[in-house]
Amino acid sequence: MATTDRQATTLALAHALSAAERGLAVIPLSRTKLPALRSPHRDDPDPTPCHGECGRLGHGVHDATTDPARVRELFAAAPWATGYGIACGLPPHHLIGVDLDTTPDAGSSTALRELALRHLFTIPPTVVVLTPSGGRHLWLTGPPDVVVPNSAGRLAPGIDIRGAGGYLVGPGSRTRHGAYTTAPGTAHLAPAPCPRALLRLLLPAPRAHHRTTAPSPSAAHGQGLVQFVRSAHEGQRNTRLFWAACRAYEEGLGPTLTDALLTAALHTGLTEPEARATLASAARMTGHRP
Repeated sequence: MATTDRQATTLALAHALSAAERGLAVIPLSRTKLPALRSPHRDDPDPTPCHGECGRLGHGVHDATTDPARVRELFAAAPWATGYGIACGLPPHHLIGVDLDTTPDAGSSTALRELALRHLFTIPPTVVVLTPSGGRHLWLTGPPDVVVPNSAGRLAPGIDIRGAGGYLVGPGSRTRHGAYTTAPGTAHLAPAPCPRALLRLLLPAPRAHHRTTAPSPSAAHGQGLVQFVRSAHEGQRNTRLFWAACRAYEEGLGPTLTDALLTAALHTGLTEPEARATLASAARMTGHRP
């Protein structure tokens, strides 16, 4: 192993042990941000689901621990590790990660601000981790009796959620693309409680089965989805239309809002065939007939 890799592993272990002292369960990660230890069942001809019951290492986030001796054991088994992951959803913090992608066409920060204005919440001061690509991870905590699922783009385009069964790359980790660092002024903070209004958005909407008629929509909420589509810039148009249509169908507003969403999409410059194809994809994705 190169000297730089040994140094990266040593630093990653030190950061992981520090996180474990604060009650954050950790696992070693490779430069690809994936768990450094491969599954012990990868060559089994007919593997059965195992979350570590076999007693061996290599079960991904299920190996996560706050025990310093166990942390050292994990890193000793993966001397190529250059980073560490922090498991979400576990006590005592029940961590929730809000992953904001800041690529030019994602608009995730703007989308989060729009959600905050629409649903009347603010993100409290909390730990913020900066990613090598220019993104941000916001650390929040959830109630112990609520299971927040992982999701990608469900809350808004460019916003991924790390919940139960997921993990965040810890600050001090090094990947192929660079280092993860704590944003200035946030390292001393504890993860803040997730605002209740945001928490409600993170939970899966109850899906109605065998519904023959849609419930009366909230005019304000429906108009908010339409405006979200109308304000899309080039590079965001299909993504915003797809996201808004999925939310509309999940909340029983799909049939009512389809024409308004189509009109909004045409306003942004999408062609009618493109917009109708995106709306049909959203309907299929949410289990509805286009």
